Amino acid sequence: MHLELTEDQEFFRTTARRFLETETPLSTVRELYDSRDGFDRGWWARGAELGWTSLLVAEEHGGGSFSGRPTADAVIVAEELGRMVAPGPFIPVNLVALALSRDGSESQRELVLSKLLRGESVAAWAFCEPGGRWDVGSIATSVVEDGNEIVVDGTKSFVESAACAEHILVTGRTPYGLTQVLVPANAAGVRVISGRSLDMTRRFGRVELDAVRLPRSALVGRIADAGPAVELQLRTAIALQCAGLVGVADRVLEFTLEYGHDRFAFGRPIVSFQALKHRIADMAVLLEGSKAVADALAAAVDDGDTSASRLASVAKAYVGAHALDIVDDCVQITGGIGVTWEHDIHMYNRRAAVDRAVFGSPEEHKQQLLEILQSEGAPT
Repeated sequence: MHLELTEDQEFFRTTARRFLETETPLSTVRELYDSRDGFDRGWWARGAELGWTSLLVAEEHGGGSFSGRPTADAVIVAEELGRMVAPGPFIPVNLVALALSRDGSESQRELVLSKLLRGESVAAWAFCEPGGRWDVGSIATSVVEDGNEIVVDGTKSFVESAACAEHILVTGRTPYGLTQVLVPANAAGVRVISGRSLDMTRRFGRVELDAVRLPRSALVGRIADAGPAVELQLRTAIALQCAGLVGVADRVLEFTLEYGHDRFAFGRPIVSFQALKHRIADMAVLLEGSKAVADALAAAVDDGDTSASRLASVAKAYVGAHALDIVDDCVQITGGIGVTWEHDIHMYNRRAAVDRAVFGSPEEHKQQLLEILQSEGAPT
């Protein structure tokens, strides 16, 4: 990201990049393709030691950011993870940590959050439901009060790190509003069905909740009062995701330009031909625009800006579409080698394609923006 980084933030970025280049080079990413979880637990714990899991958590709960702007700090890591198409449950763990820091009970913070901060445990956020809709209005999973217990019923789809998570933060609905529940993955009635994705290292799964009975202490926050928390989690998720996509597009354009300078045709580097110059210039414009809107979203989330939800849709609509466009164009510039397994570009293409869909496609977010404009009476 082209944020104006402080000295501490720049050191944090440099440390994260060096760690990723050393510990998870692209050869390691390839090796993890056939693994169950897609990442190594010991590696993830070392990432947690670098502060990757604590940035969105309040200091009094064991976290803290470098600049006092937690989202701006977290997107630094997200971009570096994108540049290396690195493994690890960065987004789901941080979203659950955010929820527990803001609304969790003391017991949840002591027993669950503390382990997430140390990288000893993994948590997942179960939001999306069958049909692939990533909007609040599509949530049908029910949360019902029954004396001193709550009963959770429903199915969640596309849950990142579902199969390796010890706890799952489930967003459900009561007749009076949204409610979030921290569900142990081994609770009676919970069934996790592992899945795969195009992404080389990230794993997604389906979570089925069949009349799961839990004590009221499993609630995260108050019942029927989770609407603002869920909106914040969605905005934060898209901010982190867009930063990762910027990292993907930025790195792919870098090594494609290197290839273009080394690849000669008719005695000249292919990037010296006008047709490719124009394409590269177009990609550079799209990349800089993606950086700008991703930066703006991170700043809006940290500021608690009332327009942050709208800006999240703008960011996902723009970055989600154009990051994949950049990668696809770079595949064409690299020619035949770019469509082979041996070339690295397909790993970036996979990451961009998955991120385009998760947390809502660009088309879905454009529709949301249209509905907002119509509701405000703006000309469309």
